[in-house]
Amino acid sequence: MGVSLTENAAEHVNAYLQSRGKGVGIRLAVKTTGCSGLMYVLEPVDEIQPEDVRFSSQGVEVFVDPKSLVYVDGTEMDYVKQGLNEGFEFKNPNVKDECGCGESFTV
Repeated sequence: MGVSLTENAAEHVNAYLQSRGKGVGIRLAVKTTGCSGLMYVLEPVDEIQPEDVRFSSQGVEVFVDPKSLVYVDGTEMDYVKQGLNEGFEFKNPNVKDECGCGESFTV
């Protein structure tokens, strides 16, 4: 299944990488935190790690470590603007529940 990006998410990532002047893509990972247990972590990738699983979507390279892939496989990332708020939104078919603030999730 993998990880995919919408056109809006890809445009935002490409603009970010271009403004930073380096980077081969982005890394999507999860870490244990929050009131529901897991939280998404996004960071630019300057160096590919040997264990990385690579997905290409909308011209963006997305890297996921094998431990995180179990939780994010099938996820679609979108970038949305609503009023003064903007940010990434994750459509993850593995999520069973989310906390009230939307910062963490369980699978």
